[in-house]
Amino acid sequence: MPPTAETAQVSHRATYREVLAEPRFRLLFSTRAVAVTADALRITTFSVLVFSSTGSALLSAVAFGIGFIPQLFGSLLLGSLADRLPPRALITDGYALTCATALLLALVRMPVVASLGVVALVSLATPVFHGASSRLVAQSLEGDAYVLGRSLNNIAGAGAQLIGLALGGAAVAALGPRRALAVSAVLYLGCALAIRVRLPRLQPGEFGGTPGSTGGDGGAVRASLRGAGLLLRGRTVRRLMLAQWLPVALVAGAEGIIVAYAGERRFAPGWYAVLMGCLPVGMLVGDLLVGRLLRPPTRERLVVPLVALAGLPLIGFAAEPGVGVSSCLLLLSGLGYAYGLGLQRPFLDALPQDGQGQAFGLLGSGSMTLQGVGPVCLGAVAAVVGTGGAIALAGGAAVLTAGWILTWHPPASPAPAANRVASSE
Repeated sequence: MPPTAETAQVSHRATYREVLAEPRFRLLFSTRAVAVTADALRITTFSVLVFSSTGSALLSAVAFGIGFIPQLFGSLLLGSLADRLPPRALITDGYALTCATALLLALVRMPVVASLGVVALVSLATPVFHGASSRLVAQSLEGDAYVLGRSLNNIAGAGAQLIGLALGGAAVAALGPRRALAVSAVLYLGCALAIRVRLPRLQPGEFGGTPGSTGGDGGAVRASLRGAGLLLRGRTVRRLMLAQWLPVALVAGAEGIIVAYAGERRFAPGWYAVLMGCLPVGMLVGDLLVGRLLRPPTRERLVVPLVALAGLPLIGFAAEPGVGVSSCLLLLSGLGYAYGLGLQRPFLDALPQDGQGQAFGLLGSGSMTLQGVGPVCLGAVAAVVGTGGAIALAGGAAVLTAGWILTWHPPASPAPAANRVASSE
């Protein structure tokens, strides 16, 4: 029997050139890459500023992660706004708000507690801006082009983080932490202006959202809580979110104690940076290979093996290997991150048309929160079993997660279903 048009669309393999040819995606992609660079610069510089002011390693670590955990609460309380307000205004205001925050930290000498509070407060709104942007990407790209668009965002995000970290170190050394924060503010301002000038003014109804005021059916908070509850009660959506959260959180937890592992093993100074760089390099290579060379059904069949690949190499740290073997193990683990590409289309297909923005915000904020919690939990485990043992346990947990996904994830999804939340349990 010849394949139907719908089946052919599912099997069609898009190209990165095809994705970048879409003007709206190209704008969102480029501004997001610059913003991720600014994020890495701001976060690390703020951490340095707090440490230089207090001399406290604990407060410096809190400054580094203070913007992560509040995002989950912001998604739960404000996430519906991503579907209810015009996207151009939301995204522009998001970049303008982070610009103002960086300028405030740079120019005003606040008590440390107050500066931490400002960063935490602003991060509550982050899922709204990111949710609106992700929803526009989903509306601008169809089929496999959407999956490759997510792949490009992953690749650019990893590269931008590395650039931001390097830029942060150079800017702090040359300008000092406060002026370096001002540099990040300039980058955010450029993103805000680009979105304001080049993104068309769309109302929610024009891109599939729900037009109307934020208070039309009980207020933004009530609508957000109701929407989040509806999403998480849907068995398919809940499973797909957990499948995207858990392996990344476990590997991030292992990454968070690489510095301590290198110290325990008495590696030469600087080798910890090489080890930490192996994971993002592996992720970049994995996304390129899986996104560019494999067809959509093949990517979806490889979800479970790739999750297992993310975890299995980490188990080797139980033997406390040296620098060379450790680098190879981390590189292999990074390749497994490409598993997420096989979950993008099923996740999008499972979402309600009028709740995509909130769903993307919840997905991102949940991932950020768990990545912040993971290193803390693994650090506590390392105090009992040692860093090598803790990394191995994280790898084992990732392999168990692969087994759990195997119990419900079909080897290849059928043609896209109508957008809806799957039936709840």
